[in-house]
Amino acid sequence: MESGPTLLLDSASLYYRSYFALPSSMTAPDGRPHQAIRGFLSTIEILVSKWGADGLVACWDADWRPSWRVNLLPSYKTHRLASASDSDSHLGSTAEAEPDDLGPQAEAIAQILDAAGIARVGIADYEADDVIASLAAQLPGKRIAVTGDRDLMQVVTDDAHVLLTVNGGMEKWPLIDPAAVMERYGVSPSQYVDMAILRGDPSDGIPGVPGIGAKTAPALIAHFGSLDRLMDAAQAAVPARPLTPRIAAALVANSEEVRAARTVATAVTTLPISVNPALPTKPADAAALEALLTEWGVTRFLPSFLR
Repeated sequence: MESGPTLLLDSASLYYRSYFALPSSMTAPDGRPHQAIRGFLSTIEILVSKWGADGLVACWDADWRPSWRVNLLPSYKTHRLASASDSDSHLGSTAEAEPDDLGPQAEAIAQILDAAGIARVGIADYEADDVIASLAAQLPGKRIAVTGDRDLMQVVTDDAHVLLTVNGGMEKWPLIDPAAVMERYGVSPSQYVDMAILRGDPSDGIPGVPGIGAKTAPALIAHFGSLDRLMDAAQAAVPARPLTPRIAAALVANSEEVRAARTVATAVTTLPISVNPALPTKPADAAALEALLTEWGVTRFLPSFLR
């Protein structure tokens, strides 16, 4: 019997989604909202059942905006920063803006996962995307990255797919393989980052190249094959079609920013990660797990493989 896939969860993407999709009237016994916890645990249950998963890793943002990426591209995720003038913020401009009642729920999710014995991995100075990309490259068998981040199209291979948590219920989330990347974006997975940084990505503060939009970017990368070949063509005295003199000039003028953005947008695939992704059959700390689930009023949402 063929083994099931390993699910690689973009944990923050899933608990943010649950937080905003479910009403804040869902509360723990002490009155604190618990919708993110409830939704996250329910999502795990459904995903494992639907995909027949044998493994699961909750990939964590140990650093959601690493300094090495900011040094390369100062605009990286700046719009997500909490205001330094917020009276309740003691972290200033290094903290990600989030609702006040989400932070405690995210912390509780981490504690629940650890007590349950579900693998959870975060690496200092790296984002969850880097953890996902490294595990997608290193783990054997089928892998499914569960994320709302289209940047992770870059990890797609014949054996590593992306379950894209787009708008709509879970039954509508598409499973993206290499053919689907080409169909949706007009480039292969290995070309996705080159295309995306030309087009720009406001959600990550990646500006793109002036004059290159959502149609031109994939057309250029598909024609030239890579960003490097495109930049070489832009340097030519007479740019090769379909590269126009105007776009060639924009590429040359923004070449340093473009190359920096590519490094920033490329997920790291070489992180040394030692993890057992197998689903646990019993909690790592049953007493701690029971206490956490009771405190937050989510005892009935414990995934069935732990019952």
